[in-house]
Amino acid sequence: MIASRPRLFSAALLAVVVAVTGCASAPVHPVAGYTPAIGEKAARTAAAMLGRPYKYQGDSPSGFDCSGLVRYSYLAAGLDVPHNTLALRSASRKVYPSELRTGDLLFFYERGRPFSHVGIYLEEGYFVHAPSSGKKVRRDSLADQYWKKSFIEARRFFE
Repeated sequence: MIASRPRLFSAALLAVVVAVTGCASAPVHPVAGYTPAIGEKAARTAAAMLGRPYKYQGDSPSGFDCSGLVRYSYLAAGLDVPHNTLALRSASRKVYPSELRTGDLLFFYERGRPFSHVGIYLEEGYFVHAPSSGKKVRRDSLADQYWKKSFIEARRFFE
């Protein structure tokens, strides 16, 4: 039997969508095993990386991008998390800024894209992140006008 053209087109379109999105990011699911102590250890690990270079898709002390720093820090704390800002967002739950704890993820609007940058909350309004090409891992304040303006939300891995 010959498939109708609309059905054939729909099947081909679905195959293309699945192929493209399958390569876009890691599977999205909550991260099991998170505890506040893990978040604190991840934050300490990230802070120990201050001054390390930015490297696109980097996730080691030789160079980090923003989500690579998160992944490296959480792996050192014993929790395997994605190396992708959108996957990190999907694997975590929203928390109010007034509820921030050390190790929480902070998401920002950068270069015209929401949730395109992530950092790890330290304490007292400071966070650590790998900013962009040519820069180094650094500590910044959420009170800084730039970060205040581009901040979207805080998130925490599922407990």
